Amino acid sequence: MEDTLRTLVGLGLTLLLVMLRVEANAFGAAEYDEPIRGIRRSALRRTAWYVLGLGGVVAILFVHPNAGFDLRLTVGDRIGILLGLALGIGGVALAVGVAFMRYRRIRLPDVSAYPGAMTNEIVTAFIDEATFRGAILGYLLWIGVPANLAILTQAIVYTLATRLGAPGRDRYMFLLSLAIGLVGGWATYWTGGIGAAFLGHATTRVAIFLSTGHAGQLAPRGTEPEEVDRRRRAPEGWRVVDQGTRDPLLREPIRESGRDR
Repeated sequence: MEDTLRTLVGLGLTLLLVMLRVEANAFGAAEYDEPIRGIRRSALRRTAWYVLGLGGVVAILFVHPNAGFDLRLTVGDRIGILLGLALGIGGVALAVGVAFMRYRRIRLPDVSAYPGAMTNEIVTAFIDEATFRGAILGYLLWIGVPANLAILTQAIVYTLATRLGAPGRDRYMFLLSLAIGLVGGWATYWTGGIGAAFLGHATTRVAIFLSTGHAGQLAPRGTEPEEVDRRRRAPEGWRVVDQGTRDPLLREPIRESGRDR
């Protein structure tokens, strides 16, 4: 009876972690660790999301009678490290592919953003893996859901929780999150722990940041600073001159020619 009660309390904590993941946008964490109209949300708010997420995982480990086995909240088999490295290499390749499809180049972020962004990517990857590939997948298997269906279900729940499928969001990142959920679920099931999935996920998230300059939510086309600046520049072969209007600040581009206008 006590074990059943503790298992159900662990389930409640798991659902709270899913809700926390859905609300990552309100905290400016995970994929939403991005400035809004040039202003970045407070570090205290983002830190609160990390603390609540990590605290929830620790609480599940403490409450559940056998979280290591039933919920896969362990590193897993030794082969999981090698598998995690392989998944990481694949994730880097996918991240570079996304960067070239969106920007046609590697778009390195500003160096000053590295400390906060790296913390965000790694902590987010751990919370995601513990919540979805660990607890959600574990509970689905515990109630008797077939392995393949359980892996698919947790991947869909994870992808929906990231809210990357909302209108206006980048479809590449939506598909990438679904792939992370599926591959991570498979790796967790076969290794018996989240170690491989976490290593692959964290590497992929860091690679996304380093190759696109974003935490995982790409800006709509035409809104990046360099794209806006490109639109504002005068066309090649044109120069901006004062037209002598009443408003000295009003200027318009004219095509260069052999004589002044």
